[in-house]
Amino acid sequence: MAITIIIVILAYLLGSIPSGLIIGKVFYGIDIREHGSGNLGGTNSFRTLGKKAGIAVTLADILKGTLAAALPVIFHSDLNPLFAGIIAVVGHMYPIFAGFRGGKAVATSGGILLFCAPALFITVLVVFILSLYLTKYVSLSSMVAALTALLFAIFVNRDIPLIIVVSLLALFVFYRHRANIKRIINKTEPKIKRL
Repeated sequence: MAITIIIVILAYLLGSIPSGLIIGKVFYGIDIREHGSGNLGGTNSFRTLGKKAGIAVTLADILKGTLAAALPVIFHSDLNPLFAGIIAVVGHMYPIFAGFRGGKAVATSGGILLFCAPALFITVLVVFILSLYLTKYVSLSSMVAALTALLFAIFVNRDIPLIIVVSLLALFVFYRHRANIKRIINKTEPKIKRL
């Protein structure tokens, strides 16, 4: 029980590391919460800080999920890695280190899949890139990827814990993108200029 509590706390703290805020302040002297969408995730980092920073933030956010999911293995715990990963996603969305204003759950969710279901991660990544190429909407592509992950988990993996966790992750992604959904409907959502 004590190990489980330690893993949960560590997973939340890992998820709470505000990659976009750190990279923005340390390397650019910019608080990205005061620019663009005000979001701490990879998309706002790309728009506010540029391609290199955006890639760094996205990779860091993915690795948060991967490392959190690995914690039960590292600590030789029976806790399901998916559960530890989802705690990190909560930390990413509501980070204690950044006033509980975090990202939109996409990259960190992907990091969980990278550790627990690599084939699903690759599938979702390919779908995200294709959707982004076709629509130029990061937000829409994120939601399409989340929906793809859920369908893949249900019809291909057929693993009940994975289906439950991916369902929660998809809900998180759609919930965190509710403002984007309104902007897409109103045709005011910004598109990326190029891949």
